[in-house]
Amino acid sequence: MHIHILGICGTFMGGIAAIAQEAGHKVTGCDQNVYPPMSTQLESLGIELISGFSSEQIKLEPDIYVIGNVVTRGNPLMEEILNQNLPYTSGPQWLSENILRNRWVLAVAGTHGKTTTSSMLTWILEYAGLNPGFLIGGIPENFDTSARIGLRPQSQADEISPFFVIEADEYDTAFFDKRSKFVHYHPKTAILNNLEFDHADIFQDLAAIERQFHHFIRIVPNQGLIVANGIDHNLEHVLKQGCWTPIEPFGVTTGWHTTQLEQTTTEVFFANASQGILKWELLGEHNRMNALAALAAARHAGVPVKVGIEALVQFKNVKRRMEKRGVIHEITVYDDFAHHPTAIQTTLDGLRSHIGNARIIAVLEPRSNTMKMGIWKEKLAKSLEAADTVFCYSFNADWVENALSKLGDKAKCYADLSQLIDAISTVAIPGDHILVMSNGGFGGIHEKLMAAIRNK
Repeated sequence: MHIHILGICGTFMGGIAAIAQEAGHKVTGCDQNVYPPMSTQLESLGIELISGFSSEQIKLEPDIYVIGNVVTRGNPLMEEILNQNLPYTSGPQWLSENILRNRWVLAVAGTHGKTTTSSMLTWILEYAGLNPGFLIGGIPENFDTSARIGLRPQSQADEISPFFVIEADEYDTAFFDKRSKFVHYHPKTAILNNLEFDHADIFQDLAAIERQFHHFIRIVPNQGLIVANGIDHNLEHVLKQGCWTPIEPFGVTTGWHTTQLEQTTTEVFFANASQGILKWELLGEHNRMNALAALAAARHAGVPVKVGIEALVQFKNVKRRMEKRGVIHEITVYDDFAHHPTAIQTTLDGLRSHIGNARIIAVLEPRSNTMKMGIWKEKLAKSLEAADTVFCYSFNADWVENALSKLGDKAKCYADLSQLIDAISTVAIPGDHILVMSNGGFGGIHEKLMAAIRNK
């Protein structure tokens, strides 16, 4: 089958492309901007990429068009597909019908930590020899790709592994299907990491997101398992609306929890019984919570907790999650995906606990749709308090300078990227830690900033 994917360079749709090709389909695709890292990954797989959405692409005559949620009415290729009544479907629907059916799906949902927790869970299953398929919204450093179908090792007949881990996003499916993506996945094991208001471009309020999460809970079988953050009041409210599946809470003493012994050493407990000692390099309470969720879900799939802890000792994190990009003149530059006040604060707190009193220079690009709308303007300054100096890229976010005025002189805003880089490189001194936070490419700021520091 020939599949043509509209919006192929997003992490989710790019993962669909990689899996479809591995399953034996011919795959082509297009996007408005064909850009790395997904374009690099797809090109290495030999998948043909077309820049733009010209209606001429119908001449490719694929068997079906798979539509990403970046595609809207008015898109010239989509309009031609509709005019000619050509077959199309959404990415989540295609995945559900062609890859996930009859498999043990482990789905990781929540406002924060989906990518990291999915990567931890996938690595635990891999370490245990289960060779899971997966589709993750980032590239786990223990693997070389964001997605794979999951074939049993040493199989004579390329037998499919029964297990598939998926990052279960609450964002809408497509312009013609406004349900959250995760309702298509029908998991047997579901992780609920946390729940806050986000995606203000598609959700009117928190209640609207809670409704989608409850739709998700409704489809988990009673022989399955829900692993839920036990200290999240919004999730508690969702579960009280009705739940037909056993629940294992984490973050509470009645369920999965940890005791921190040293900065990088944690003891894991389940129902007050010690499960083992986890010694690793990841920072912050949020990563300990992510680890608990992954261990619980893996245990449901048959992996002993001891084996799960052994796997996490070797977990290498995910690209763009506190990823150290370089050290120039004793100045360390990190890249992180944080783009919500809660994620910003937990990331900064984790770094602070690791480096002590050394200076933190926080560099933020408010790039997500919710950020650009100014939804978080009342919470943004507080989320950045752990930083010693704050630089913000205010292009397309006029509200941000006023919002950060609460931080006084330690916050600076620049609408010009070159001026921003120059200002950061001027104040940085040996021993500083520069934390760059954005859910986009940020104009290649990391390499440009390190070059500027090197030159100065």
